[in-house]
Amino acid sequence: MTRHLILRLFPFVAWLPLSPLLLRADLVAGITGALVLVPKAMAYAQLAGLPLQFGLYTALVPAIIGAMWGSSRQLATGPVAILSLMTAAAVTPLAAPGSADYIGLALLLALMAGCIQLVLGLVKLGNAVNFVSHPVILGFMNAAALIIGLSQLDMLLGIPKGRSDFFLMDVWEMLGYLPLTHLPTLAMSVGTALLLLGVKQIRFLAKSGVLLVVLLTTLISFCIGFEHKTTARIDDVATPVAREIIEKHDASLRHMAAIANSITSLNAELRQAEKNRDSRAAAELRFRLNLLEIESEAAQKDSRASMRTLRKTYFVRTLSGEPVRFHQWNAVPQGVKTDGRLWHIQKISQGQLYLNGGGEVVGAVPAGLPSLKMPAISLNGIAQLMSAALVVALVAFMESISMAKAMAASTRQRIDPNQELIGQGLANIGGSFFQAYPASGSFTGSAINLQAGAKTGLAMVFNGFFIAITLLFLTPYIYHLPKAVLAVIITFAVASLITPRAFLQVWRASRADACVAVATFVLTLLAAPHLDKGIIIGALLAIGHSLYRTMAPRVAILGRHEDGSFRDVTVIPHLVISTRVVALRFDGALYFANVAYFQDAVLAAVADHRDIKYLLVVGDAISFIDSSGEGMLHSVVAQLHRSGVEVVFSGLKKQVLDVLRATGLFGFIGGEQNIFATETQALTAIYSRLGEGENACAIPPVQRPSRGRGDRP
Repeated sequence: MTRHLILRLFPFVAWLPLSPLLLRADLVAGITGALVLVPKAMAYAQLAGLPLQFGLYTALVPAIIGAMWGSSRQLATGPVAILSLMTAAAVTPLAAPGSADYIGLALLLALMAGCIQLVLGLVKLGNAVNFVSHPVILGFMNAAALIIGLSQLDMLLGIPKGRSDFFLMDVWEMLGYLPLTHLPTLAMSVGTALLLLGVKQIRFLAKSGVLLVVLLTTLISFCIGFEHKTTARIDDVATPVAREIIEKHDASLRHMAAIANSITSLNAELRQAEKNRDSRAAAELRFRLNLLEIESEAAQKDSRASMRTLRKTYFVRTLSGEPVRFHQWNAVPQGVKTDGRLWHIQKISQGQLYLNGGGEVVGAVPAGLPSLKMPAISLNGIAQLMSAALVVALVAFMESISMAKAMAASTRQRIDPNQELIGQGLANIGGSFFQAYPASGSFTGSAINLQAGAKTGLAMVFNGFFIAITLLFLTPYIYHLPKAVLAVIITFAVASLITPRAFLQVWRASRADACVAVATFVLTLLAAPHLDKGIIIGALLAIGHSLYRTMAPRVAILGRHEDGSFRDVTVIPHLVISTRVVALRFDGALYFANVAYFQDAVLAAVADHRDIKYLLVVGDAISFIDSSGEGMLHSVVAQLHRSGVEVVFSGLKKQVLDVLRATGLFGFIGGEQNIFATETQALTAIYSRLGEGENACAIPPVQRPSRGRGDRP
């Protein structure tokens, strides 16, 4: 009992004792996994809209906690592409990517998702994830992978991209910037892709190939001077039209910041008024907040319009030695010498222009381990992120448990879904206190762990130590790493998630499920960047379809086949039949949603044959009955008895018989005289009562009955 409690609280105790051979295997697996994880973690942070070090933070603490408190010994917990995209999708509408507010909301999202996972695990609801069916996940994963790929186009081509509440519109707008493609960035992207494909063909480089490509491209970037950045003041822009647009955009940003401060202040006053139960003041504050929100939307619209124009505007800089000015590239006065480089505005802040005239690199990455810090918790933030946190928690767990079960099949390890939920929940909660955004089990990292021979979760502890070393000592060396390289890594990572053949396989199995998968795919694309809406609607469609099927299950009128079995007379019309008994099989649970359907089917079968004396209900497929079903059966039996038709049952399961006995319906039906174990026993008794023992092999003909979908005999 004591050992069981210890293992429940500290699952990692099961790793003991640790032999030197086991330690060596886990050390090799941990280092091998970290070599791949370091560049991918930074790439996923870029996808999430966070500074790159946050990807390394997410690969550190959550990895160690997830391994120590999870049930899988090879599962690698850390940043993944899908959750990175979902984090960006959830937080981007609420704050500017990379800002302090954005980071705070991302950490809060990790905390909320972790709490949801932990609670589900503690109350043993690990199977609750099954409410999100395979077709829904299939549609969502394919749409998310496509969105991830499209979201990297600006980094791959070096063109600007806007952010709005309609991702596909942003992509369409971005395609209009294709003529502005930055050729050195495109060359870097193509070169990186070719290098990655090349190292995969070299066996001994396959695992560490990503890291080698990162090192090589970083060196090339440094040698060729890939990055070119500068700053300027608005007054340094010499072209009047361009300067006017910049001033307008800067004014919109300042106005939006002022409105945001006013909204924050009024929200605080509103909470105080509600606390004091001052309804008059609260109503006035809500009115003022509504006006500010309308004003903020108008300012955002103006800001997006001006920035859309600026993205298409390129500048040239006058040579040093003269007063430095920036002219629009197609409006340079004659005789003015320029540096020959095209510059575009990346950001405008507080009257300062941040311009880029080359390829983008990751820049300075702060060194040092993440500090212990409480996530910024606010009621407003929790309310805005709740739906996203629920979806993130479920998607993260599904990705983790599916990989854990796949590995368990080869390692013959028992996986406990509830313990895995607890482990993933603690990983996200603990990670949020060390500046980690939502994490989950990684397909790539877990596969490397398995292939490298990891025996326990200690491999991920070693993995975490390597990440810590990187944060402490190696970050200065990645300053010149091109962002295009990270974009290529992300694109390669999600390419395997696009599986059109899986849709075809689902179509062959069930056209209804295929429709749900396609609907989820389309809705997720249309709802982007709000990915939670796509998967929630898809899950509701799947649940609705499942309920629809149970509301109208298959009802079959049976006849005796020549091999002695009972089959559906609508499928095999030449079955042996009689005219005094109807045998009806109901293929589904009998509960409130389908009791009316069952009653209609029974009455229709009886109405088709007015001379029958017995109705045999074959209940082998009735696995459950609720109070509505019991009440309906009582009514049908009484109604048919008054019509001179005796109702007989066969094959009822124990749980159904228990309900009938508890409610007294068992005796009302006739007890053991009218309830039999098999159809043959029931028919033998029926024909014995009719004085037609020689016809016990036959059951009566009817016209084609109303029934549910399907044509299984």
